[in-house]
Parts: sequence; C-alpha cells; structure tokens
Amino acid sequence: MKFNCLLILFVFFTTLLSGQHESNWHLKDVQQDGVCGTSVYKAHNDLLKNKKPQKKIIVAVLDSGVDIEHEDFEGRIWVNEKEIADNGIDDDRNGYIDDVNGWNFLGNANGEMVIDDNLEFVRMIAAFEKKSTLTAEEKTLYKKLKKEHEEAYTGSKQELEAIGQINDIYPKVITALSYHLNKQEFTQEEVEAIESKDEGIAMAKRIWLDLNEGGLTPEMLEEANKYHSERVKYHLNKDLNTREIIGDDYSNQREIGYGNNQVGGDFADHGTHVAGIIGAIRGNNLGADGQADHVLIMPVRVVPNGDEHDKDVANGIRYAADNGANIINMSFGKGYSPYPEIVAEAIKYAGDRGVLLVHGSGNDGKNNDVEVSYPQDAKPGQPSLPYWIEVGASDEKVGRQMLASFSNYGRQTVDIFAPGVQINSTVPGSKYEKNDGTSMASPVVAGVAALVWSYYPELSNTQLKAILMSSSANYRKVKVVIPGGMKKTKFKKLCGSAGIVNAYQALALAEKTLANRK
Repeated sequence: MKFNCLLILFVFFTTLLSGQHESNWHLKDVQQDGVCGTSVYKAHNDLLKNKKPQKKIIVAVLDSGVDIEHEDFEGRIWVNEKEIADNGIDDDRNGYIDDVNGWNFLGNANGEMVIDDNLEFVRMIAAFEKKSTLTAEEKTLYKKLKKEHEEAYTGSKQELEAIGQINDIYPKVITALSYHLNKQEFTQEEVEAIESKDEGIAMAKRIWLDLNEGGLTPEMLEEANKYHSERVKYHLNKDLNTREIIGDDYSNQREIGYGNNQVGGDFADHGTHVAGIIGAIRGNNLGADGQADHVLIMPVRVVPNGDEHDKDVANGIRYAADNGANIINMSFGKGYSPYPEIVAEAIKYAGDRGVLLVHGSGNDGKNNDVEVSYPQDAKPGQPSLPYWIEVGASDEKVGRQMLASFSNYGRQTVDIFAPGVQINSTVPGSKYEKNDGTSMASPVVAGVAALVWSYYPELSNTQLKAILMSSSANYRKVKVVIPGGMKKTKFKKLCGSAGIVNAYQALALAEKTLANRK
C-alpha cells in the first residue's frame, strides 16, 4: 500500500523529536551536566545564594492565553491593582474593562471567543477576490498565493484520504495477524518471521511492516488527522471570517478596546507552556521549573489556532507596554503580513519605553536573512533592533546536531539560540508536557532576561540585550548541520552571537558591567 510521503515525514519528524530528554535539561550546565542548557541551576547555586533580587519583572506573554489557575503559577500572575474586578468599569481608564490579569483580543464583550482561525495568506486571497480591480503587483501576488493555497488544500485532502484508508485497514491487519499468531500483541521480529501462503496474511504482514517501519501508530494517525482536518476546516478556509465574532472594525487598524478579559481556557495550551518556561515555580517538586523566580506573567491573548492578525499583535504589544511589562515574549509568526507598519510602530513604541521584546525565529528550517518572517523588527538581512531578540532553537548536545532541525536561522536576523527541543513545561489543568519549537526557545531567553533584570534592574533594555548576546555560550567554530537540510557550516554563520543563551555567564557579565561604572 502506498502512503503520501508528507504523512510519513510528519510521523518520522514527530518520532525523531520525542527522544529521551530529561525533564529540566534546558536549565542545566554543559560542563557540570553534559547538556547545552542555560546554566540556571548553576547560577542559583554559585552566584545568587547570597544575593537578593531587586525587582519583580513583568513578562507579557503574547500568545494563545494562559491558565492562570495552574498549580505552578501561584503568586506568579500579574494583577492590575488599578482595576476592580468584575465591576464592568474601566477603573484605570486604559481602554480595557476589568482587565485584572491581562487581556484577550480574540473575544467580545459577551464572552464569545475565537479559537480557530485561517492563515494570513488565505485571508489575503479572500480580500483580493472581493476587490473589483487589482493592480499589476496585486495580480502577481494573488496568483502566487492562490497556487500556494491550491497545493496546500489538495495536500491536506490527500493526507486525510490516506489516513482514512489506513484507519480503515489497520484493525483488519491486526485481526488477521492476531489470528495467525494466536496472540494480541507481537513484535516486528515475529511478524517478519511469518511464512504463509495465505494471500490475506501475506498482505497483512507487508502492510503492518510498512506502517511499523514508518513509525506509524494509532496515536500519531489521530494527531495527523486532527492537524489536516483543522487545515481544511479552518486554516485554509477562505470563507472563514472570525472578526464577525469579535465585532471590531477591522478596517480601522488603530482601534482599541475590543475583546474581553478571559485570558485562560482549554485553548491556552501553547501560551501556558510558554509561560511555564519563563516562570513556573522552581524547586517545588511539581512538574516543571521556570527560568526566573522573581517574575510576574501578564497574559495577552492574540494568537488563535491559525495565524494571528496584525491589528491584535500591535494592540497586544502596546497593551503590554502601557501596563508595565518589562519584557514581551512572542512565540508566533507567519509568512505574510498585510499591515506590517502597524506592528513595526508598536514594536518601536514598546522599545522606546524600555521594553525588551523576545521573538521565536520560526520552525521552517529556513534562512531569515533571505526569507521574510513576521512579525519582524528589521528587513531581511539587516541586524535586529537593539531592544529586540530573535531566537533560534537548539538541542542538548554539543556537535553537529546542536541546532534543532526545524529552527529558522540567520547570521543577521537571528540573534541567539536557546534550548527548544523536548522542553518540559506547564499546560492547562495543572498538567505538564514536553514540546518542541522556537516557541519554547523564545521564552527560555525571555526567562533568562527576566532573571538577570530582577537582580540588575539598573540595566536598560538595550544593555540587557547586549549582555545576553555577549555572554552566550560560545560555539562559533563548532560545525553544525544547517537546519532544514544536511549541509554543515560553522555555528557563527547562523546567528549573530554564535552562541546559546547562558544565565550564569549573563549574570556574571551584568555584575561586571555595573561594577565598572561605579
């Protein structure tokens, strides 16, 4: 039976990333523990034993939402002390009613929520098709996007068909082999040893071996089916318009005040995982340890299951900056942006107010110096702004496989790498799981930044970025596999710092930097 190669690659990729990494490997030290972590444990044991933090750092998590009731967040969620809960009044006059713990830009005043959304390039196709005339430039882009959509939609439909065929035949294969072997469970060796003239058994053997060698399991098939079903129903659906639920005037990109104060929920898996990487309580014998102890998480919901909207991202950044966030973490991205100037203005607004912005570089295994990835602080090939940190994902071992195979990179546009493979953290319902992505690497850096800033709040946002870059664990000359391919190059050619973020070295450099100024 022939299966679509994309499905096999998807399953193989999932299997590859599910290797055995210790739960908190990313907090460990390369010299003491043999893994390329952030040396957070070493920093606390060696540098911070007799030091007191000077300030609680507020980290805004612009994401899918955060489960603020999670057991590992006790005392770690930001509270807007100027707002009286549930009185229906904008007490602090910031434009958002009852925003006690943050804000949700993906809902309305009646409590309705947007969970699933389409992709930005699909929304752009829909917008083009509603226009009576297109410029020559728009016609070229429309043709390109339409082709991309047709290929993606057809691909997901084919995947669903293949999964359906597998799901239909798999139980029959198991039944046939169980009958032949007279047992319910069997190994690959036992199936390989089957010799039968029965065509049905011979076919069942071939199919089972093909599936087993491809790494396919019922759980993986279910995950693949969910992924492609969502692609067809939501992500690639040109007719989906979620702004009807939100009720804002989307033509007015500078409109504020829409949304509601519901920052958590079952949809908040991604944001909760990100928040835990930053600030889950360390050393409490629960499921995960965060990077920073003296931190408050400000949930700002702007990311649906699909692509975020530029308007929501810009408003989320401004909301965080206006309400006291010191750091903004953004673990999201997309390939197209119809209103990049709105987001760029918000980025500058936050940076000018002393905020450090941290962003995941993306999971496409591509060179961000060449290909655009949004949101972006600078044009491809140009160095990032002094208050913006673009983060790639690394793995646990020094050597050719040091960088995550999925991570985006770029000598000019990606500043630093951080652990992003099998990172254990919080998920809704006081549960925990391991996830992969630059979505995980970004909050690792945001958490290390919060840790340093809590002890050295005199630093500016630009000084803090410079310290994190300069103090990163240096692997300039290590030859690594370039993500997304098989070729190798020196690490220094793939990011600005040629290093992996390191809390121990950052704290030591911060101490030295401020001591030299006295």
